[in-house]
Amino acid sequence: MEVPRMGHSISSPTSPCEDMIKNLSLEAIQLCDREGNKSQDSGIAEMEELPVPQNIKISNITCDSFKISWDMDPKSRDRITHYFIDLNKKENKNSNKFKHKDVPTKLVAKAVPLPMTVRGHWFLSPRTEYTVAVQTASKQSDGDYAVSEWSEIIEFCTADYSTVHLTQLLEKAEVIAGRMLKFSLFYRNQHKEYFDQARDMQNNKMLPSVKDNSGSHGSPISGKLEGIFFSCNTEFNTGKPPQDSPYGRYRFEIQAECLFNQKTNLYFGDFYCMYTAYHYVILVLAPAGSVGDEFCKQRLPALNIADNKFLTCTEEEGRLVFHHAQDVILEVIYTDPVDLSLGTVTEISGHHLMSLSTVNAKKDPSCKTCNISVGR
Repeated sequence: MEVPRMGHSISSPTSPCEDMIKNLSLEAIQLCDREGNKSQDSGIAEMEELPVPQNIKISNITCDSFKISWDMDPKSRDRITHYFIDLNKKENKNSNKFKHKDVPTKLVAKAVPLPMTVRGHWFLSPRTEYTVAVQTASKQSDGDYAVSEWSEIIEFCTADYSTVHLTQLLEKAEVIAGRMLKFSLFYRNQHKEYFDQARDMQNNKMLPSVKDNSGSHGSPISGKLEGIFFSCNTEFNTGKPPQDSPYGRYRFEIQAECLFNQKTNLYFGDFYCMYTAYHYVILVLAPAGSVGDEFCKQRLPALNIADNKFLTCTEEEGRLVFHHAQDVILEVIYTDPVDLSLGTVTEISGHHLMSLSTVNAKKDPSCKTCNISVGR
């Protein structure tokens, strides 16, 4: 059963007769700490009869919700009116730096049948480790509370974006994709040493590697999907790839039909920006039936290769024709190895613009264009 209005901070209720505690302030009620210490004027009385929650279980975890339950003495159940939940982000070196600041982590809910759902994108972020502990409480006639001791501390990690969340991102990206421009090449920029290693150590092949943590914090492909990044955007005035690149002065170019054809499946992966006016869309090209294809089928929205707003492959007069969206920067991940003999490697004449690199780039959580109403 989902708890209505779950996630308010703790304070004195506006009326002793309210059915639910709303907009509570932790400072006003001064909950006891983990050791059971109470402030002398806290307004909370100690009642030993209230049971401490035992054997806490977390289930049905999503990117911005979870269900919680525990064992409780049936004899005291009727006396419990509320649950106090202490939810905190577990600090670690990989913690989400863009989690909203100054959010309440002391949650209060009217006692309802367990398990109950805790939901709130304002205090839960995807792919983030949390700790949780619970108290049972009984509201007294004078408005004070009797509380149990804190339960044991349980750890859990929230989930990635689901396909429902990714579809919301997809729909937002479609709004700004712009008109389609024709292109004929995919290209990949790297340093000379990268291509030397592919020739000398990898049997002349570029090999897939695990995607970095760039983009949305909840993206299900970050740190999991293996692939090779390619670009396809062209300059409006020339119809050719730009001569500048943030990734290296050497460029591998390959005809688009080698990677994108009727035997390839196309998936939407992410939509983000880096505190800039332009936005990025991550797409995944996976040969049908490949390991990458099976991974994406379970996690990403599939796109019609001939009819979508970002990257298309159509047949005209017996030839494949390709178009890309003009107003977003496409980052295309190809999930299989690519032999260098299928294309050419040349040195570009432009600049190596490292400041434009998206490697491990974090998404702007305040951008209204590319964020949805779940954890960033």
